[in-house]
Amino acid sequence: MFLVVTYDIPDDRRRTRLHRDLKGFGMRVQYSVFECVLDEPEVARLQALVRRTTKRGEDHVRYYRLCENCVSRITALGGTVTEAPRTRVV
Repeated sequence: MFLVVTYDIPDDRRRTRLHRDLKGFGMRVQYSVFECVLDEPEVARLQALVRRTTKRGEDHVRYYRLCENCVSRITALGGTVTEAPRTRVV
């Protein structure tokens, strides 16, 4: 699944920690935006890590799941778009 993760975290320490952790799941396309290609167990691990790192009521994190058709229609002006694996019909 193609997942876009965005965040707005006012605390420098938490923001830096989350940024570092998210690099293990996907590619940074802007400082607070990551594109990830993950399966469901990896999404669950990522979301658990985000819950442990962020502070409820102060930090904001959003997850956008994109379907294969939507991913194929992404346009990037500058930078690159994370490659989603091609689905094979058997």
